Amino acid sequence: MSRLVNGGQALVDALIARGVDTVFGIPGTHNLPIYSALAQSAIAHVTPRHEQGAGYAADGYARAAGKPGVCLTTTGPAILNAAAAAAQAYSDSIPVLFIAPGMPLTHPSGHNGLLHEVKSQFDAMSAVVGHAQRATSVEDIPHAVDQCFAAMTSGRPRPAYLELPIDVLDAEGAAAPVPLVDAATAAPSTAAIARAAELIAAAQRPLIVAGGGSSSAGAALTSFAEAVDAPVLTTANGKAVVPEDHRLALGAGVQLEAARDLVRDADVVIAVGTELAPADWWWGPPPVTTLVRIDIDPMSINTNATPAVGIVGDARVTLTELNRQLTACSRDGAGRAAHGRETLRAEARSRGAAYLGLCESLAEVLDEDAIVVADQSMSCYFGLLGNLPRYRPRTFLYPAGLGTLGYALPAAMGAKIAQPRRQVIGVLGDGGVMFSIAELAGAAAAGLALPIVVVDNGGYGEIRNEMRDRDGRILSVDLPSPDFSRLAESLGCHGVSASGYAEVGPAAREAFRADRPTLIHVREPESTE
Repeated sequence: MSRLVNGGQALVDALIARGVDTVFGIPGTHNLPIYSALAQSAIAHVTPRHEQGAGYAADGYARAAGKPGVCLTTTGPAILNAAAAAAQAYSDSIPVLFIAPGMPLTHPSGHNGLLHEVKSQFDAMSAVVGHAQRATSVEDIPHAVDQCFAAMTSGRPRPAYLELPIDVLDAEGAAAPVPLVDAATAAPSTAAIARAAELIAAAQRPLIVAGGGSSSAGAALTSFAEAVDAPVLTTANGKAVVPEDHRLALGAGVQLEAARDLVRDADVVIAVGTELAPADWWWGPPPVTTLVRIDIDPMSINTNATPAVGIVGDARVTLTELNRQLTACSRDGAGRAAHGRETLRAEARSRGAAYLGLCESLAEVLDEDAIVVADQSMSCYFGLLGNLPRYRPRTFLYPAGLGTLGYALPAAMGAKIAQPRRQVIGVLGDGGVMFSIAELAGAAAAGLALPIVVVDNGGYGEIRNEMRDRDGRILSVDLPSPDFSRLAESLGCHGVSASGYAEVGPAAREAFRADRPTLIHVREPESTE
């Protein structure tokens, strides 16, 4: 039933109707009607210290919870601060709703210098999300929220942006949340399923490559792999979709050169929910004659590689249907997987030699369902990605596509709020953590038992190496480190200075039981050059 409410209340009512229980945001002059409504609602509000951090926190929440996160900012510089987080969510197919006020409906077309006015806020955000719209009345707000959620939760997940004119937020109107409608899952083509089943049945050496698009299909993918007796190789965002101690699991290894040989040896590659993207360090189109591709996004079916059979459909639904049409058989998948693991692990250990002690120390204290939130740092993509086993989907969160720095701290904050009973840990480099170090204060205010590990290599280590390889001219990459332990304490956290990797795991164990976040600072013991 409709009731007379202002725009802020209409928004909050619509969010509650869509099951939103947490909002990450920062209040400002132009979004106060929303905050007045939030203050009287059951929605929990978490205040990061920067809008980009709010966006990353909502992203981490969405990945860990398996449902959309929400980031709320004010106008102009605030929502533009969050734009990098929106672009990261778009790149990794994460459903995050970004909400901000916009210029009034009656604002002059030629602009007049209103506070926080930018040339085109809506166009700026439209450029980095999958769906954007501007509500133009109080009555329109519930429908706009519904349409944003429909866009985020049907087909390929992408972030959405909702803009609410300042005058609409204070205006009153008759608004009521619209009825919930479950997004329909498109059935895959029966002809494509039949053709794919025929190719897979005839294969002698099938290989599965799974990406983030399979993260909600772990059980179906594992059953499918067992039925066709095929090893499973994953991307970073597909890590642990099949438990990495499973007999058919190869781990997250598409970034390794050894993966090229595994793909070349396969007579059929079944790619599930992956772009086969350069950002995953994928080394070009798979060198195989036969590629079967499963993706919910029809635009991705022929991107980066052209399949013999492309199936547009939800990964879980498609794999379940394929399983119905295939007869289980033995192809020595376990033997091939064992050999593949050996070659992949040898290369991963060689590339990540400087971080093996860190991986071993953490592995001793992490539960099977612990969530590891990684940053775009050497300790993560050379170390944790290939050398720290994970056992459940959505337990390794990583900014793969856009590759932003500073992601892990606020994203770990969001993940911990989404999964308060599970261990959550963030790992960053000393360069990356400075992009979002202020979020320690937000995590402390939330009282999160959250270890944040900072692996210090004296600046931007990867860029230093690239400069050295390019022409030997090193500039602006060697950075003095602050006293991270004291800095953490000044922001309301515990601070620990570990003398080596062996101390990181025990410090993390204590941090999981603490009353606030703990920053664990450790210097990289040897060069990765």
